[in-house]
Amino acid sequence: MEWSLMTIAGPILFAVVLLWLMAHNRRSRAEKRWTEEATRRRRAEEDADQKGKDA
Repeated sequence: MEWSLMTIAGPILFAVVLLWLMAHNRRSRAEKRWTEEATRRRRAEEDADQKGKDA
């Protein structure tokens, strides 16, 4: 009984965890893109401020 439970429930549990990890990774990529874009904007603002102070 225990062996059959492990052979059936094990792969199902593995698939559920794998799908959850894939979904979580997608959100991480979106967050990373958002962060990178915000960093680019911030650096551009700082560069513009520095050029304004130098002039």
